[in-house]
Amino acid sequence: MRNILTPSTLKKLSSEGKKIKKYCDGDGLYLWVYEDGRKHFYFRYTRNKKSRDIYLGLYPNLTLAIAREKSQEYRILLAEGKDPVSVKKQNKLSESVNTFEKLTADWFDKMMSQRAESHKSKVWRYFEKDVFPSIGKKDINSVTSIDIISLLRRIEDRGALETAHRVLNRCSQVFQFGMILQVCKNNPCVNLSKILKPVKENHFSAPTSPSEVSAILKAIELYKGSFVVKSALRMAPYVFVRPGDLRHAKWEDIDLINKTWSFTTQKDKKQLIVPLADQVIKILLDLKEVTGNKTYLFTGTDNSRPISNNTLSVAYKRLGIGDEITAHGWRATARTMLDEVLEYPPHIIEQQLSHVVRDPLGRAYNRTKHLEQRKKMMSDWADYLDKLREE
Repeated sequence: MRNILTPSTLKKLSSEGKKIKKYCDGDGLYLWVYEDGRKHFYFRYTRNKKSRDIYLGLYPNLTLAIAREKSQEYRILLAEGKDPVSVKKQNKLSESVNTFEKLTADWFDKMMSQRAESHKSKVWRYFEKDVFPSIGKKDINSVTSIDIISLLRRIEDRGALETAHRVLNRCSQVFQFGMILQVCKNNPCVNLSKILKPVKENHFSAPTSPSEVSAILKAIELYKGSFVVKSALRMAPYVFVRPGDLRHAKWEDIDLINKTWSFTTQKDKKQLIVPLADQVIKILLDLKEVTGNKTYLFTGTDNSRPISNNTLSVAYKRLGIGDEITAHGWRATARTMLDEVLEYPPHIIEQQLSHVVRDPLGRAYNRTKHLEQRKKMMSDWADYLDKLREE
């Protein structure tokens, strides 16, 4: 017997002179009408031969339809062998718990408020992508070192070693913040850096935060030296090829109509196609007026040879950014930010970096594979760099 009550009858029901009059809707749902006119919904059930009543809400704030939905949820719990009262208490306890995600939000609001929006966005993305799925809903005091190690290993397994170190640092800051507020008993991140895979010591200097890249791009625009060298400095971030390949770029390999640069790499003699964004085409059109009659785009003092392998390094040092970036560093910058900021698939990025990428059958992709996707990626990358420069 169920759904006896109706919205129209609810309005008319009274206590009939009693302190409490209980009206049954069926399947355990009751409306209790008090002497003073108050009306409350309750769910009644029997467990272990004992009857219990769970308060659902005040009518008309709680409608009959919603009251029926709530009682249905409790009936499902009973069918699963669970005690609705115990589940309700556990849910209330969970709501009061200071979860890692909640503490992180508090830390973020207080400690990151003065940072640039681009930087804040990147930091929060680290948590959303790599941390919250694992420990976001856990009580801050139930998170263990094993939990942190587990999520760090998953980051390392995809080859993002620098990201693993950054995530550990950010998580440690959140726990330290919680300890200052006295809501966190300890910091499970302490000493965990020792178990992380080290970033290669010979790793080229490469900025991987938007604020760092923005500062370097702005500095390049202030370069007062040779126009040819400045053109190379400006083009390098957009194409992120190896420095040797950039220096030896030849006009015969540039297709300004189809916006591509096709050449054989200096290091491993592989064929590579670099899609050229509109920003690069503009640089090349301006440069063509200066070196267009020469073999190399970036001609050195000897018109038959390209600029030397130290030219760009010296230029970076003149700009005061030699410690932050190297000519080779743009490759690492692009690899990290295309993955973590623009969220392009790693195999597309790796192919554009001229790394060996194999298909599911173990065959190396040819140079034209995913060319359309790479064209879009290079265009998006150029637009993103322009946005950082203008911030």
